[in-house]
Amino acid sequence: MSNLEVAPREAVCAGDATAGPVHELMDGRDVVLGGTRGMAVTRTLPNRDRRMVGAWCFLDAYGPATHDMRVPPHPHTGLQTVSWLLAGELLHRDSLGSQQLIRPGQLNLMTAGRAIAHSEESTVDTTLHGVQLWVALPDSDRQGEPAFAHHPDLPVVTDNGLTATVLIGQFADVVSPARAYTPIVGAEVTVDGGAGARLPLEPDFEYAVLCLAGEAEVDGVPLAPGPLLYLGTGRTAMAMSGSARLLLLGGEPFEERIVMWWNFVGRSHDEIVADREDWMAGRRFGPVVGYEGDPLPAPELPTTTLKARGRQR
Repeated sequence: MSNLEVAPREAVCAGDATAGPVHELMDGRDVVLGGTRGMAVTRTLPNRDRRMVGAWCFLDAYGPATHDMRVPPHPHTGLQTVSWLLAGELLHRDSLGSQQLIRPGQLNLMTAGRAIAHSEESTVDTTLHGVQLWVALPDSDRQGEPAFAHHPDLPVVTDNGLTATVLIGQFADVVSPARAYTPIVGAEVTVDGGAGARLPLEPDFEYAVLCLAGEAEVDGVPLAPGPLLYLGTGRTAMAMSGSARLLLLGGEPFEERIVMWWNFVGRSHDEIVADREDWMAGRRFGPVVGYEGDPLPAPELPTTTLKARGRQR
């Protein structure tokens, strides 16, 4: 999926993570993708108070709800899209010629690099439940060649009432096959009624947890679907209890300043302007073959210059 807002907000991220452990519950905002009858999502990154967790810069959670979802071809630059489903199935197409169905427990990872376009649509009118995330690419890799990878089998860690599927990065001693460009981790963690589950963590990483289903207590904080719990840095382990499916995000604080607007991640106002112009002129991004319908037009740029505001307000 994509950011389909007709008037997308600028989000510029940079600066230091919170030093040491914290507990910050960050409420998301409701966004309807694809017009008034589109699919409703809850967007917790970027947030009004904190715009990134490591290199993770965008998080939409949706469902469970019944939808016939059609996201027309649209562009991306400077990021990776991470698609993860708990229910339903989606068909991905992109300008590299990829055509891939994704089902629960499988990972679609698209690396935009300098430019890519893609579409997503549900194959049947069914219950959809999942998350769409973006990872900002570092300056050294953001102008690289675009790529797409599908990972049907991902490593799993089990320990004392906890099961963790590692989407990307390293968790405990397990490394996902998905390619990461900065030190990050993303994992779906299932806690099954136990009170003694403990997650091993990297003290140099900042972390956040989103409840996808059920209810849990995370490091002493009650958590249900909705808000994102930001945890800061400085932990080597974290206790969990309850019965829930959770999304764990973490990574080394991303020090580069980035400008996010619509579906582009750049470093300046002029880059975003050039990306938009190329998309609207049919340059650079390439066509998405097989999708029945027109590409998504870019929204109008704001009248003010897109400027950096820092990682935190």
